[in-house]
Amino acid sequence: MSEEILGRLQTALGDRYQIQRELGRGGMATVFLATDIKHEREVAIKVLHPELSENLGVERFDREIKTVAKLQHPNILSLFDSGEADGLLYYVMPFVYGESLGDRLQREPMLPIETAVGITLEVADALGYAHSLGIVHRDIKPDNIMLSGNHALVADFGIAKAISSIEGSAKLTEAGVAVGTPLYMSPEQAVGDPAGPTSDLYSLACVLYEMLAGAPPFTGANARQIMARHAMEQVPSLQVIRDTVPDEVEDAIMATMAKVPADRPQTAAQFAEILGAQPGVTASRYSAMRVTAARRAARTGQIPLPEQPAAPPRKRWLVPAIAGGVVVAALGGFGAWKLLGGGAPAASVGGLDRHNIAVLYFDDLSQKKDLGYVADGLTEGLISVLGSVQGLTVVSRGGVAPYRGGAVPRDSIARALRVGTLVMGSVEPESDSLRVTLRLLDDAGTEMDRATFKKSGKDLIALSDSLSQEAAVLIRKRIGEAVQLSRTRAGTQNTDAWATYQRAVNARSRGDSLFQADDMAGFAREYAVADSFAALAEGLDPKWTDPIVLRGTLNYWRSRRATDDPGLANKTIDAGLEQAARALAIDRNSAEALELRGNLDYWRVLRDLEPDPARQRELFASAQRDLEQATQLNPSLASAYATLSHLYANHPGKTLVDVVLAATKALEKDAYLSNAAQVMRRLADANYDLGQFSDADRWCGEGRRRFPTSPRFAECELIIMTSKLRDPDPAAAWRTADTVVALTPDPVEQRYQRLNTRALVAGVVARAGQLDSARSLLRSIKPDPEADPASDVANTAAYMWLLAGDTTESLNQITAFLVANPSRKADFRDNPGWWFRGISEDPRYKAIVGSSR
Repeated sequence: MSEEILGRLQTALGDRYQIQRELGRGGMATVFLATDIKHEREVAIKVLHPELSENLGVERFDREIKTVAKLQHPNILSLFDSGEADGLLYYVMPFVYGESLGDRLQREPMLPIETAVGITLEVADALGYAHSLGIVHRDIKPDNIMLSGNHALVADFGIAKAISSIEGSAKLTEAGVAVGTPLYMSPEQAVGDPAGPTSDLYSLACVLYEMLAGAPPFTGANARQIMARHAMEQVPSLQVIRDTVPDEVEDAIMATMAKVPADRPQTAAQFAEILGAQPGVTASRYSAMRVTAARRAARTGQIPLPEQPAAPPRKRWLVPAIAGGVVVAALGGFGAWKLLGGGAPAASVGGLDRHNIAVLYFDDLSQKKDLGYVADGLTEGLISVLGSVQGLTVVSRGGVAPYRGGAVPRDSIARALRVGTLVMGSVEPESDSLRVTLRLLDDAGTEMDRATFKKSGKDLIALSDSLSQEAAVLIRKRIGEAVQLSRTRAGTQNTDAWATYQRAVNARSRGDSLFQADDMAGFAREYAVADSFAALAEGLDPKWTDPIVLRGTLNYWRSRRATDDPGLANKTIDAGLEQAARALAIDRNSAEALELRGNLDYWRVLRDLEPDPARQRELFASAQRDLEQATQLNPSLASAYATLSHLYANHPGKTLVDVVLAATKALEKDAYLSNAAQVMRRLADANYDLGQFSDADRWCGEGRRRFPTSPRFAECELIIMTSKLRDPDPAAAWRTADTVVALTPDPVEQRYQRLNTRALVAGVVARAGQLDSARSLLRSIKPDPEADPASDVANTAAYMWLLAGDTTESLNQITAFLVANPSRKADFRDNPGWWFRGISEDPRYKAIVGSSR
C-alpha cells in the first residue's frame, strides 16, 4: 500500500517535491521524507490513508487545515503546505532533525525529572496558545511530540483537528479510525463526549507520568480495558514508583488526571502553575526541588528475612503466559522495585528521610524477663497506630523483627531499613506500675529526645494509648509537622483479654521460629500454648474477634505444615473455617476473618483435599470473593493481596497483568511480608512471561539482594540470560547454574535444578551462536520422573531447542510436557506466549495443542 501511495505522490507532486522514502506510518497517516525542490529543504509529507481521505473530503480538509495553519508558536510544528494529490489528502511539515519523544522513551524509558518537566512545560505552552484560538489537539502522545535541539515541538494539530470534524460519524467508524490513543485518552474522550482543552491536558499529564515512571499510568490487554481503567481507577502514585519526584509534579499530574473535566486545571497555565512553574521557566530548577519525605515509600533492609514455606505445587515461570495479559503497568515492575529500595538510595539533604520511621521492638527490663509479651504488644500496637498517620512511612513488624536484641548497630539498622527516625523503648516494673521509656533517634543512632511515663500494670490498654500519644509528641518535634493519630477500630477494653492475647501472639511467634529451625515438636508445643491463650482471651471478651481469628490462623498454618498428613490438614482447615465463621458472626465486615476464610478455602483447593471438581470450583470462587472483599475493607492487608496474586496466577479468567498488580500491591503495603521472596519471584516470572525483561531483571536483582542464599533468584538471573535483555555469555551462565545447584539444599530438588539449569545454559549458548554445543547440551538432558514429575524441564527445553534452531525437537518437548500436563493445552493453543508465538501457526504445533472449541 505504501509503495502505491508513494508512486501516486511522486506522479502528482513531482514538480514540487522529490519523494525519497517512507519515514513511518500510524493509524491515520503515512509519513514520507521529501525534498522541497523550490526551497531546497527537507520536509515531511503526511498522507492520510486513502479510506480516511475519502470519508473526510477535500473541502472539509482544506477548511480545517487552514485554521490550523494559522498556528505560529515556537513549540508547534508548523505547516508548510497542504492539499489533494490524486485523491490523497496530505500536508507538509518541516523535517525535524531529531527524534520523537516516543523514540526516546523506547531508548530511555525514564527521563531525568528536569528533562521531563521541561518538555511538559513547553508542550503546555503550545497547547495553551492553541486553546486560546479555540483549537484542541485531541491526540497528545509521545509520538506526536518531536524533540529537536533540546526543545519540544507538538506535531499533528492538523490531522487531529481535521479528523475531529467527522468523529462520531458512521463513515469514520467504517474507516476504523479514532482520534486519540487509549494509553493517553481522557475518560470523556474515550466515551465519545466532547473533548475540550482539559482533555489535552489530561493526555499531557499521562505523557509526563510515562516520562517519569517508565510506562503510562494505565495499561491493559486491549483498548477497552485501558479506557475502563482511565475511567474508574485511581492514578497510581508516582512517588511510590519513583520517590525523587517532587510533590509539585505529583500534585499536578493527579489534579490534571481527575476523572471529571471540571475538577482539572482549566487552562495550560493553571497546569503549569500547579506543576511549580509558569511556562517558559527553565526546567533546571527542578533538579534542586526538595523531595517531600512524607510521601516516600518504605524500604527494605539488607539482612535477609526467614521465608515462609511455599505452596507445594512447584510453580515455575509459565510460558505460554496466562491468557490475556500482554502489557504490564509500570507499577507492577519498576515501581514496586523502587519501593523496595532498588536503584539509588533515597536521601534528603542531611541524611535519610526523617518521615520514614522504624519502631524497634521494645526491651523487657524486668528481672525475670516476664514482660516480653507486654513489650511486643506495645511495639506492634505503636507500629499499627503510626502506620495509619498520613505523611509517615512506618516499617512493618516483619521489617524490624530481624533486629531484635540490639546486636546490630543502630545506624546500620537505619541504613538497612532506609529510615531517618528510629523509635526505641523499654518496659520495666515499678511497684504496682509499669514504667515505659520511649526514645527517638536519628539515622546516625544519636538520641534526639526521650519521654518516660508510668501507668498501672492492671491497665495495659491505657498504657498502650499513652505510648501512642507520647510517641506522637516526640515525632511531631522531630519532623516539625503535626502528627494526627487516627482512632482505630476498638478491639477490646478488657485489659486481661488484651494481655492474654499478647501472650498468644508471643507464643505463636516462638512457634514460627521453631518451625524455621525444623523443630517440629517445639512448633507444635508453642502453637498449642498460643491456642490456649487465645481461647482464654476469647473467653474474657467473647465479642472481640482478634483471638478467634488468631486461633483460625493457627489452624491454617497447621494445615499448611501438615505436608504428609492429608487427614490432619483437612481437620485443621475445618477447625479454622469454624473459627472464621464465628468471627464473621460477630463482625461480618472483619477483613481479617474474610482473609482467613479465603486462605483456608484456597489452600484446600491447592492441596487437592476436595475430591469433587464442582466443589473445588466453588471453593476457588469463594476464596477469590473473600480475599477481594478483605482488601476492599482493609486496603492495607498486604497478605491478602499476596494470596490473590497467587490465586490469579491459577485463574483462567485472569491475566498476568492482574497477577502483577496484586503482587505489587502486596509489597507496596508491606515490603517485609513473610512470603516476600515468593511474591518477588512471582513478579519476576510474570514480567518475564509478558516480555517485560527489564522489570523481571530488577525483581530478580532485588530478590538476590534481599535473599542471597535463596536459589530461586539465582535461577531467575539465569532465566533472564535467555532473553534479549542480556548479551549471551555462556561462561557467566555456567557460573550462575552452578550457584543455583549449590544453593539448593534438597537432593531431589537439586537433581531437578541440574537438569533445568543445563537447559537454560543451552539457550544462552545457542544465543551466542554455538548451535552445535547447545544441541549437544540439550540432548544430554534425560527425564527424571521423581525430580521432575510435571515435566517442567521439557517446557523449558522446548524454547531452548527453538533458540538452537531445531523446531522439530522443540515440538517433541512440547508434546512431552503436554502429556504430563494435558490441562495446559488450552494455554498453548489460545495464547502461546512469546516463547512459542513464532511456531504457533505451524500445522504440527496446531496438531499437538488441538483446535479451539
